Amino acid sequence: MAEGLVDTVLIEGLAVDTVIGVYDWEREITQRILVDLEMAWDNRAPGASDNVADALDYAAVSERVSECLQTLKPQLLERAAEEIAALLQSEFGVRWLRLTLNKPGAVPAARSVGVRIVRGTRA
Repeated sequence: MAEGLVDTVLIEGLAVDTVIGVYDWEREITQRILVDLEMAWDNRAPGASDNVADALDYAAVSERVSECLQTLKPQLLERAAEEIAALLQSEFGVRWLRLTLNKPGAVPAARSVGVRIVRGTRA
């Protein structure tokens, strides 16, 4: 990515139903995780070519994130976040990302709880 370039590709509110949690009862059900992603990507090539082959394919990214969460069945959101970040960096060549995972309804008094991580270098 060119120096100083701050293009991003966004995925917001990706809903994934998976096994997650530390309590025995949580290991027996699926719960919804909401994924928000901001990924640094040089959008000039796909902007010029209008060809998905030049772009960060957000459909493919969404599918892999969903597969990762459903296969991993993590106990902690922190583990899920680290696994997703590593996957995006290794499989898609994403150099920088901001990832938020929310678990709605996990704490009755809160709309949602979650974690946010930032990995990599932006420029």
